[in-house]
Amino acid sequence: MNFQKQIEQEFALAEQARARGNEGQARVCARRAAGIAIREYLTRRGIRPPSASAYDLLNLLKDDPLLSPDLKRLADHLTLRVTEEFKLPIEADLLAEARQLCDALLK
Repeated sequence: MNFQKQIEQEFALAEQARARGNEGQARVCARRAAGIAIREYLTRRGIRPPSASAYDLLNLLKDDPLLSPDLKRLADHLTLRVTEEFKLPIEADLLAEARQLCDALLK
């Protein structure tokens, strides 16, 4: 399966999880979609992705000197830890932000 289909599959799973009220699973799927896009972004730049972990790749992306501050902020949001109540410490729609990050990295 190509990377674009993998990304869309993860976003479909994220939307299904959100519809069931499982926001935690939706965030996991959004991160996985971002990880797929980051691997493709790095590969296109001739860089071998150093990890298969979406979380590790998001952290790597935050230090990319070629990325805009806005894209680094999106990557940062996708690595935030939830509170003890399983809520994000900020107001953000991580599915929308992951889509925005994927679109920017792959254009």
